[in-house]
Amino acid sequence: MATEHTPRLRGLYFITPAVPEDASPRATHLATAKAALRGGARLIQFRDKTLAGAAREAIARELVALAHAHGALCIINDDTELAARVEADGVHLGRDDPDPVAARARLGPGAVVGVSCYNELERARSAQLAGASYVAFGSVFPSPTKPDAARADLELLREARTTLELPICAIGGITAANAPEVVAAGADLLAVIQGISAAPDPEAAARQISGLFD
Repeated sequence: MATEHTPRLRGLYFITPAVPEDASPRATHLATAKAALRGGARLIQFRDKTLAGAAREAIARELVALAHAHGALCIINDDTELAARVEADGVHLGRDDPDPVAARARLGPGAVVGVSCYNELERARSAQLAGASYVAFGSVFPSPTKPDAARADLELLREARTTLELPICAIGGITAANAPEVVAAGADLLAVIQGISAAPDPEAAARQISGLFD
C-alpha cells in the first residue's frame, strides 16, 4: 500500500489533454491546467505523447510550479526520470512502464506512484502490494480520448472499494454530469481530461466536480 508519507489523495485529478496540431503545447497544457486548478483540482498529471527533450521538460517544470502555487500536486505520465528531474510529486505508470517498486526507489518514499489497472482487479491488488499510492480503473464510460479502451464499470469500482485499502481513481468519459455516480461507487479520485478541457467553461466544470468532495 502507499507509504505513510504519501499525501492524502482525494478529489478532482486533471490530466492534460492532447494538443491540436495547430495549437501551442505550452499554451494548451498550462491554460487547461490553470482552469482545472482554479476549479479545485487537487492533482494534475502532465501527459504528452508527442513532445520530447527540452520543450517537454520546460512545460513539466511550469506545471509543477503552477500546481504547487495552488496547493495541489503534479505528477508525470510514464516518465520516472523526467519526474525526478523536474521535482514532480510523482509518476503515473501504465502496463509497459517500470513497476511501482522501481519508481518509488527512484523518486523516494513520499512520491505519488499511480498505476493503471484498466479493468483488472488482480493487477490492482498486485500494485497495492508493490507500494502504489493509488490505482486507476477505466474506462468507466466511453471515452473520446481512448475509444477502444477496456471498460471498467461501476460494479468493478464497488468491488475494488471493498477489497483495496489504497485510494481508487476512476478514469474515462467522466464529466460533471456523470461524476456523482462514480463517487457514489467508491472512487476517491476522478481523473478527467475532456470533461474539463472540452467543456464550454472548463473552470466551472472543474468546480462542479470538485464540489462533490466537499
